[in-house]
Amino acid sequence: MSLTLDQVKETKKTEVGSYFISNYPPFSTWSAEHVPAALEAINSPPKQNSRLGLYLHIPFCRKRCKFCYFRVYTDKNADEVETYLSALSREIALYSKRQGFGDRQFEFVYFGGGTPSFLSNAQLERMVDRINENWTWEAAKEVTFECEPGTLKQSKLQTIKKIGVTRLSLGVEHFDDEVLSINGRAHKSPEIFRAYEWVREVGFKQVNIDLIAGMLGDTEDKWKVTVEKAIAMDPDSVTIYQMEVPFNTTIARESKAAGHEGETPIASWSEKRAWVDYAFRQFEAHGYEVSSAYTMVKKSTHAGFVYRDSLWRGADLVGTGVASFGHFQGVHYQNVDKWEDYISHLDAGQLPIHRALPVTPHQKLIREMILLMKTGKLDVPYFQQKFNVNILQEFSEPFTSLATEGYADLAPDQIRLTREGLLRVDSLLPRFFEPEHQNIRYT
Repeated sequence: MSLTLDQVKETKKTEVGSYFISNYPPFSTWSAEHVPAALEAINSPPKQNSRLGLYLHIPFCRKRCKFCYFRVYTDKNADEVETYLSALSREIALYSKRQGFGDRQFEFVYFGGGTPSFLSNAQLERMVDRINENWTWEAAKEVTFECEPGTLKQSKLQTIKKIGVTRLSLGVEHFDDEVLSINGRAHKSPEIFRAYEWVREVGFKQVNIDLIAGMLGDTEDKWKVTVEKAIAMDPDSVTIYQMEVPFNTTIARESKAAGHEGETPIASWSEKRAWVDYAFRQFEAHGYEVSSAYTMVKKSTHAGFVYRDSLWRGADLVGTGVASFGHFQGVHYQNVDKWEDYISHLDAGQLPIHRALPVTPHQKLIREMILLMKTGKLDVPYFQQKFNVNILQEFSEPFTSLATEGYADLAPDQIRLTREGLLRVDSLLPRFFEPEHQNIRYT
């Protein structure tokens, strides 16, 4: 049996580049010339029944992980942190006064980073008090907060719960201390177990743990131990990523300096798929079910992913903070990506939007379809009703190719990815892109 191009590529070591697809059209097509379109959308009356979410980027970390590609800072003192949080609350205040928001309430809120739990109790409380002067998330169905185990204390977790957080996501990544150290993680395994005990004592409604398969130094045996320990923690959900190496990571720079021509010392894609499949099967044996290409949920306790499911179905997202991404009334946008520029914009009372892209109706369809494909299934009538398009007919060629290659099963009313398809879903999605977005840099 001959291998497809995707399969040939994936037998090699992991190469430098963006693998994970989180939006469409690609970020590389967004530009400053479309910023007026974003501002126009923000100043236009809200569409009926449109859902709204808030993302707050907290860009501080104790250390920068070698695989990290986000805008984060490890060298800011307490005064600089306070300056940033003040600017963040002022940005949210600016949005609250724009016509596009009216009396709309947040359906979901997400504190991401960086490390939101880097903030002290007092910093968290002051930030939320300032935000509440203009906008609150009292009506939100879900408020998610990312944590790094080594930054947690029981008192901080109590503060996090006090500000309204309903879903805590603990960045475990791995349980092997050598793997954690090689990859630049700031915590070690004892801190994971201590933090998790506090998390359960404080009593959050939903607790998620993050894992990454194929980190530097990872092996099949080490991964199996990590899976075993994760199952023993009994989280409500677990998120499992396959390690990728975007261009601006330390691993990418070190690989280039070593003359490896784009290849990295990360495990191959076939190995990572096998490891994630192993994790899925082990979690399934303990009462979990697959919720997406990256998530397992415990059927008896999990309450759903409001953030993910709303965002993947086209909800508006107010992205706040340096370099953060948003989507509002048909326009993608991103904030300025430098500290000084972000602060200066807010000091001047201006929204810090740097680049944007209006999205056509066809692109909205593609965006929603490829994101929902990550759940492992697509309901054909849903797209017919929402977009007046039969996706099996509109995208017959790529769907047929998935079926031919064994990655999907097609029926008149539903498309289901096979386990092999789900484990490599991000590599399959570009075949649904418009011709002008094929074979270009994603980020």
